[in-house]
Amino acid sequence: MQFTSTDRYYLNPELEEIVNIAILMEKPLLLSGEAGTGKTQLAFEIARTLGLEMEIARCKSTFKGEELCYIYDTVLRLNDSRFGTGDTKRDINNIWDYLRFGPIGRAFRSEKRRVLLIDEIDKTDSDTQDNLLDVLEDNSFIIREINHCVQAEQKPIIIITSNAKRELSDPFLRRCFCHFIPFPQVDEISKIVKLHYPDIDDTLLQSSTEAFYKLRREGFEKPPATAELLDWLGALQKNERTGPENNGEVAFLGSLLKRTEDILRFKKQRR
Repeated sequence: MQFTSTDRYYLNPELEEIVNIAILMEKPLLLSGEAGTGKTQLAFEIARTLGLEMEIARCKSTFKGEELCYIYDTVLRLNDSRFGTGDTKRDINNIWDYLRFGPIGRAFRSEKRRVLLIDEIDKTDSDTQDNLLDVLEDNSFIIREINHCVQAEQKPIIIITSNAKRELSDPFLRRCFCHFIPFPQVDEISKIVKLHYPDIDDTLLQSSTEAFYKLRREGFEKPPATAELLDWLGALQKNERTGPENNGEVAFLGSLLKRTEDILRFKKQRR
């Protein structure tokens, strides 16, 4: 399976190389970089381009790792034993009727290869990451309640993203191919924009990207990223604007700056 740039996603040569070697060697690919640089979207494009189904794990600080594989619903089984199963056809003597598989479990049990996205792994703690070490390396996990091993029928393409909010453990990193997605340069950002807005006016594109990069250099707490630029340009085009400003003010500022402190600081600077 070979993945290249698509009509929706620009892939620079270095990123294309690491993506395809990870697919070939069936290793998880850990993508880091600031929010809005396309880490998550890459997984969706791989699935779309290669015609594969996806399983998505949106990480939370409360995750323990095991629930990404499976959940044993003891409460439901207890209720069924007390009140009956009704028309559900569940059998309280069959534990499989009370197992719910998470995104990792579904990807491993699928007869066809899938893309597994583990999004924002840095939101989890080190214990969760440790719980996933052998799962990701061996493509298998144990259902402890019945000592049953679930082995991946088809090893999924595993994409893991991190916004670097928390350091990842060294053992976890060793099991992955890692790539940092830098913020695109001006020539790259133009290519990305034209994938989304192929008919954009060149004058609008140039003036808007200049204003955009100027904003990024201001040192805001949350500087605008690629996703914000695309939203901003979409708003400018919808309103048939020929430039990034309106009566001396940046048009649709709230599509670029999202934190109140940044917006107030910017407006104060412009006075």
